[in-house]
Amino acid sequence: MPRLSRVPDLGAEVLRLLLVVFGAAVGFQVGTGLQADNPGRILGLFDVTVASVIVGAGLGYSLGGVFSRRLLRSIERGERRLNTLPPDQVVAGFTGAIVGMVGVSLVAWPLFLLGPAAMMAALFAFLVVLGALAGFRIARTRGAVIRGDLAGQRAGSSTVSPGWGPKVVDTSVAIDGRILQVARSGFLTGTLLVPQAVVGELQGLADSADEGRRARGRRGLDVLAKLRDDLPLEVIQDDPAGVSEVDAKLVQICLRRKVALITLDQHLADAAGLAGVNVLNLHALAKAMAAPVTSGDEVEVHLARSGKEPGQAIGHLPDGTMVIVQRADHLIGDTVKVSLTSVTTTSHGRLVFARLAQA
Repeated sequence: MPRLSRVPDLGAEVLRLLLVVFGAAVGFQVGTGLQADNPGRILGLFDVTVASVIVGAGLGYSLGGVFSRRLLRSIERGERRLNTLPPDQVVAGFTGAIVGMVGVSLVAWPLFLLGPAAMMAALFAFLVVLGALAGFRIARTRGAVIRGDLAGQRAGSSTVSPGWGPKVVDTSVAIDGRILQVARSGFLTGTLLVPQAVVGELQGLADSADEGRRARGRRGLDVLAKLRDDLPLEVIQDDPAGVSEVDAKLVQICLRRKVALITLDQHLADAAGLAGVNVLNLHALAKAMAAPVTSGDEVEVHLARSGKEPGQAIGHLPDGTMVIVQRADHLIGDTVKVSLTSVTTTSHGRLVFARLAQA
C-alpha cells in the first residue's frame, strides 16, 4: 500500500535552494580571502574564489536536502502532538504563516550584524521560510480546534462535538466502504487517523488464502486510498505497549490522543464508550437515516384525493410522506389499512406505493 502521509517535497526543495545560496555565499567569502592571500593561484580551470563557490553550493545542495526534510519532519511530529486538525478555512493557516514570518524576522535580523550581507541574507531567508511553514501548519491545526471551542461556547455547552476533531478509523469502517459516501456528502470533517495496526490487519486479510477474507482486505485498503481524495488521511504508528488486541489498541490510541473513534462494530463502540471515548457509530447513523417504513409494512392511511392514474388514491403518512394506493379511488375520504409494495427516494423526498391490505 502506498504511503498515506509524507513530508511535502516543495517546502524541502525551497529550503534546500536557500541552503545552496547560503553555501555559495560562504564559499565566496572564504574563496575571496584565500584569493587575496594567493592572488595568482588557480585550481584547474577556476581560480580559488570560483572553486570555493562551487564547493560551497555543492555542500549546500547535498546537505540541504537531508537537513530540510528532517526539519519538516520535526514540524510534522509537533503537529501530530497537537492533535492535528486542518480546518476548512485556509485563512487561519496563512495568518499563522504571516505571524511566523514576522516573528522570525524580528528575532533573526541581528544576523546581518554578524557577517557579510550576501551570506547572512540566505540564512535569514531560510529562517523566515521555516517560520512561515511552522506558523502555517500550527495555525491550521489549532484554528479548527479554537473554532470548535467557540462554537461550543455559543451553543452554551462546554464540550465540543467529536465531529470537529481528528477521528480514528477502525477496520470495519474501511471494509464496509460507506464512509466514502459520508465523506463526499460533507458530513464528515477533520483528519482521519488510521493506526498501523488497522493497516496491518487489512493487509493480513488481503494476503489470506480464503477468497472472501482476501476480498474484504483489498476492499478496505482501496477504501482508505480513495478517502485521501476527500479528507486528510494519515497513517499513525502508535502501538500501545502491552496491548495485543487491535480493538484495545484503538481505544488506547483514542484515549491518549483525545480523539473520536469511527466504527461499525457495536461491541467496540460499547467498549470504547465505557472507556470514555467519543464514538461515531456509522451503524447507528444508518439506522437513524433509514426510512421509517419499508416494503411489506402495513399502515393506516387516510385517502384524501385521487391520483394521476386511474384507480389511484393519495394519502400521507404522519411524517408527510405521500402514499399512492392502487385501486382505491372508491375509498377516498376513508381511513384504510394498506400494504406497502415499494418505497422510492426522489429529489423531493420519499414516495411510497401501496395496495389495499387484505381483510
